[in-house]
Amino acid sequence: MSQEESRMRITVLTVPECPNAPLAVERVTAALAGRSAAVELVEVLDQAQATELGMTGSPTVLLDGVDPFAPAGAVPSISCRLYREADGAVSGAPSVAALRAALDGAGLPETAVPGDCCEAAALDANALEADAPDTDVLDANALEADAPDTDVLDAVGRGGQGRRAPAERGLRAVQQAVLRHFAATGAAPEPDVLEPVAATAGRSAVEVLDELAREDFLTLDAHGRIAAAYPFSAAPTRHRVRIADGAEVWSMCAIDALGIPAMLGRDAVISSTDPVTGEPVTVTTDGGTPVWEPADAVVFVGQRPGGGPAAAVCCDALNFFTGETTARAWADEHPEVPGHVVGQARAEEIATRTFGPLLAP
Repeated sequence: MSQEESRMRITVLTVPECPNAPLAVERVTAALAGRSAAVELVEVLDQAQATELGMTGSPTVLLDGVDPFAPAGAVPSISCRLYREADGAVSGAPSVAALRAALDGAGLPETAVPGDCCEAAALDANALEADAPDTDVLDANALEADAPDTDVLDAVGRGGQGRRAPAERGLRAVQQAVLRHFAATGAAPEPDVLEPVAATAGRSAVEVLDELAREDFLTLDAHGRIAAAYPFSAAPTRHRVRIADGAEVWSMCAIDALGIPAMLGRDAVISSTDPVTGEPVTVTTDGGTPVWEPADAVVFVGQRPGGGPAAAVCCDALNFFTGETTARAWADEHPEVPGHVVGQARAEEIATRTFGPLLAP
């Protein structure tokens, strides 16, 4: 059995526009705390579908098809469902503690997978998959609900360090020197340029770069030169970013492109193309406010199963599209890349959370 097939499937069943559906997904995400599972949000339209899927009120949470919170004698229903917490309070979704206990009871392993922008953008790269029903998670507007810091979109991963390298062993200092060089020149620095920075930690630039590459903070080519340092690419990509009062750079993906102005605290013009139609998509930040053209543009986020560096498993699957129709078309043509569509606000949020802290001390 493949890793994809063996993952627990968590299904949140909800009626359309249920006010507690976002809360249920949010709490499921918090309870997972990085553990690998496939999460899907399924809208139930009538009583017959509720009976077929096992929904006993909206929202209902199923773990591999089983409702661990079903009261005795519960019958299928499309009515509103409430949950009683341990202290007697009533809530519109199971508590994080109750969900965590249910996940443990169902045998979900504690081991967390490393996080990165791909996983954050794709809701842990396992959630809200593109083969969900049409009334379901590929509705970009449904993904605009605010998410708390416990959401996987918080993009922490790496034991809470996210895409910002640890301060130890000169890792952060060298990473930040690389990023600033890209922003100033549009190109990657040669290792010898980084020697003085690495020397402050008593190491060589080659040693630090090798460790940064092993931990996927950047990638190196066959000659040990920097090929990419998220969010920047040393080689041309689909995504070009013109930084105000700075250089023109290439980004690794759409989320990375959106993360560059957030990371630098500077306006930028992002120029990309829809992979299906070839039509242009631009995002222009003015005073920190992004303006998208066309106005209906979205981002598809996906990640190939199996793990590996972000550059290999997801960067080419995080793209701008002129609208949801072409994003869906691309997803249909690439079933090997599980993912989903996100709207503009969510894409900006993911980018800011992932890359905003990278140049902080």
